[in-house]
Amino acid sequence: MTETLMQRVDALVDADTARLVEMFKVIHREPELAFNEVHTARTVAQGLGNLGFQVTSGIAGTGVAGVLENGPGPTVMYRADMDALAVEEATGLDYASTVRVRRDDGATVPVAHTCGHDAHVTWMLGMAKVLAATTDAWSGTAVLIGQPAEEPITGAQAMVDDGLYDFIPTPDVLLALHTAPGPVGMVLASGGTRLAGTDQLDIEFAGVGGHGSMPQLATDPVLMAALAVVEFQALVSRTVAPQETAVLTVGSVQAGSDNNVIPDRALLRANMRWFNPGVREQLIAGVRAVSEGIARTYGMGEDRLPTITMKGHSGPLVNDEELTARLAAALAGPLGADNVVTDFPPATGSEDCHLLAGPHHDLPVAYLLVGVADPEVFAAAAAAGKLFPYAPHSPQYRVDLAAIGLGAKVASYAMLELLTGAPLG
Repeated sequence: MTETLMQRVDALVDADTARLVEMFKVIHREPELAFNEVHTARTVAQGLGNLGFQVTSGIAGTGVAGVLENGPGPTVMYRADMDALAVEEATGLDYASTVRVRRDDGATVPVAHTCGHDAHVTWMLGMAKVLAATTDAWSGTAVLIGQPAEEPITGAQAMVDDGLYDFIPTPDVLLALHTAPGPVGMVLASGGTRLAGTDQLDIEFAGVGGHGSMPQLATDPVLMAALAVVEFQALVSRTVAPQETAVLTVGSVQAGSDNNVIPDRALLRANMRWFNPGVREQLIAGVRAVSEGIARTYGMGEDRLPTITMKGHSGPLVNDEELTARLAAALAGPLGADNVVTDFPPATGSEDCHLLAGPHHDLPVAYLLVGVADPEVFAAAAAAGKLFPYAPHSPQYRVDLAAIGLGAKVASYAMLELLTGAPLG
């Protein structure tokens, strides 16, 4: 990417930043859970369509694909995820979410963007406008994806299963950006294994309901579930080799509704993180053994043992070394070399964007992290000994508005590097 093109990007995004900030605020204020991203998907589809992209909507329900062909050259796929989380926002922002929805399981939950997917969508649409305005400077095909349901790790595979590649050309590379609670202006771009594999699983304990005053006449599934939550931690600390990485978190415990009633079922919603597939199998077997052992201890017959439902799954995300190094070098120019971090350890967070590769198993991937915290807030947190000022998925997570324009620029720099530079591969 030439200096002249970089300056064009800066001018285009600077002129568009006010619009992008307002778009971000609307998406933030109106968050939608996985596979329910109706309004967000419409924003993506309309935005891309207005810029001349060939748009296909409704892939896996709410997924969107936009294709802009501009002569011969590489085909670059870019992913932005769209879904929010069942978290109650506590940022105090004047555009904070107050949305509450009733889920399919009957629970009414708050909804908020506490992982930055609202920024991801805004960055992609800002970048799309840059691509449409600079077609004289690049050649190839841009494939932009609005992906549903990243949080349950099911959306990317669902799009592939619903025929994504019937609507888009085969990409040469896949690029994705994600917010990080680092300072605005910093980008993390490192090759190799970056994120852990994950599984989402539900464990349902059957019991015998009864009166809270007569537990001897019931079989309490709440107690069984509580024991399982504690014993699951021993799977990591006492069965997985210390040099391996494993995380097993129970994110939801659901049982009963009244103080004085022992329910007849209890549900645990858990997730596992791992890098070694052998550790994954070890954890799954351990969860089953612990759950069934507890149920047998409390007298449940073989026909009423806990049921384990495997849901979202993704293997570790591995960045292509050459592709990521190329992007890091390109970003060092406009951002400054000190602001592009290329050496940092893998994280136990997980992603499913690489599953968009579908049958193209060797598709090179570059997944970059973009800082979105106010630098002064980040510095104060660091001075207090904190790793970062707020964690993703926490009620306090926020994207500083200064990161909106900058993120659109980073996305544009990266895409244009791949569409104007040396041939890929």
